Amino acid sequence: PDVKGELKLTGPVVANIFLGKIKLWSDPAIAKLNPGMKLPDLAIQVLHRNEGKGSNYILSDYLAKVSPQFLAAAGRGESPKWPIGMSFQRSQDLVSKLRSTPGAIGYTELNLALSSGIRMTSIKNAEGEFVKPSAQSIAAAASASGNKMSNDFRVSLTDASGKESYPISSFTWVYVPAAAKDPERGRAVASYLKWIYSSGQKIAQEQGYANLPEDVLEKVLAKSATIH
Repeated sequence: PDVKGELKLTGPVVANIFLGKIKLWSDPAIAKLNPGMKLPDLAIQVLHRNEGKGSNYILSDYLAKVSPQFLAAAGRGESPKWPIGMSFQRSQDLVSKLRSTPGAIGYTELNLALSSGIRMTSIKNAEGEFVKPSAQSIAAAASASGNKMSNDFRVSLTDASGKESYPISSFTWVYVPAAAKDPERGRAVASYLKWIYSSGQKIAQEQGYANLPEDVLEKVLAKSATIH
């Protein structure tokens, strides 16, 4: 509260915050990244999701890439071994606590962050640029990583290359059987996916999600057409 300007952080600093090694907002590691900002001697209150969450995997995947200490202590996965902080079942509850707690830090989906009006930090990406989360910077990460995607669409978008890429980004996946037990249901699912990856993209963008890159859309449309 009462701090003006946009905060800048790096991956290793974020890792040390979530490991409990950086305890105050006035810590020299944070102050060095924000020389024009008057940071208070305020305790950092760490908020995270509880076990088994996809957002845990995305954040821990990124932090494990930029911090060997985080990988060793907390690990990469849906249930990292968070050494500190309060855990929340729902993103909405985490955001509510974030808004009401001076000095709190947490993570959530971009669309929820935007609709909640919470302040977001710029993160230093792989190219050394400080980038704020936005549909455009997430799309940039997707475009930079899309060509590394395997035939089953597995790819990590975290710490992506490109000056405009936001480093804590991810696709959202849909799991569907290739052959439905009920042919009518299979046709309905295929039709629904065709809509998602065409006109549905506009609705997704209006809700704060990034559009998929064109080359990824082509692959997904071709794959979804094989569902029956």
